[in-house]
Amino acid sequence: HVQLVESGGGSVQAGGSLRLSCAVPPYGYTRYCLGWFRQSPGKEREGVASLSVDGITTYADSVKGRFTISQDNAKNALTLQMDSLKPEDTAMYYCAAGGSPAATLRLSKFGYWGQGTQVTVSS
Repeated sequence: HVQLVESGGGSVQAGGSLRLSCAVPPYGYTRYCLGWFRQSPGKEREGVASLSVDGITTYADSVKGRFTISQDNAKNALTLQMDSLKPEDTAMYYCAAGGSPAATLRLSKFGYWGQGTQVTVSS
């Protein structure tokens, strides 16, 4: 079992930035692909960014160039730096861990989930 706890959500105006953080057990980085997903009301959960065991990253087209996923070794945290935020980025954001070592945004590959943190971007 992998316990994941997100933090850092909030409200921001369009064009602003937020940084999400997810507490991950130290062994999580060597065993699991880690990722960020989001879900808006009435929409399916979608992959945003993922980090493989080998440090390879992958991003959804909608966030490429604006979001950065990384590992904060000092804090044992998975982070998502979100810049140039848009109203359409408004969603509940979830941290996830999956059994596939490769970077992927496929929902079915992730079996462990955090409780989520809300991000709201106003225009």
